Amino acid sequence: MEEAHAQALKKTIFALQPLAENEWESFLEGWQTVSYKRKTILTATGETEKYLYFVVDGVQRGFYANGEKEVTIVFSYPYSFSGIIDSFLLQQPSKYFLETLTTSTLLRAPYGHIEKQMETCLGIERYVRKSLSFIVSGILERQIELSCFSAEEKFRTLLKRSPHILQIVPHKYLASYLGLDPTTFSKLMATVRI
Repeated sequence: MEEAHAQALKKTIFALQPLAENEWESFLEGWQTVSYKRKTILTATGETEKYLYFVVDGVQRGFYANGEKEVTIVFSYPYSFSGIIDSFLLQQPSKYFLETLTTSTLLRAPYGHIEKQMETCLGIERYVRKSLSFIVSGILERQIELSCFSAEEKFRTLLKRSPHILQIVPHKYLASYLGLDPTTFSKLMATVRI
């Protein structure tokens, strides 16, 4: 693993939960660098998520597919974690897909390594608990946005939270993420100024 990749992972973790040096070294041992071409399915519906990913380069999306309809539920990009988290933590079949939207370089650690680290390293257990707290908070906020906000309010909220997203994610996936049809999204792109 490149030192820059390890440092990016460390910076992300230590920002939320500093670890003892021995905890960090033990945690880092289970990670490896992997690369994928664009439009690669990393996890498919019905598969159990085997890895926790940390994005070094590229963009990925998690989505739900029902027949011809796909609904984008999450994006990941540098330097964030990725994977189908409920499938990973519960070790049960995924209801969602995870795919690369662009060529991607990721760090990944298998479930067994992460589980062992949570059981033996108090700092890692605290980090996972704090991370999950922020994830749940974000999911609840997003549920309110999807249920209560107008199309324009959804669009403005997305751009306020992640202004760079228009440059890194195809607009059809952003429309799906916001629960908008592509025509409405295009109109908002043309008329809304932040």
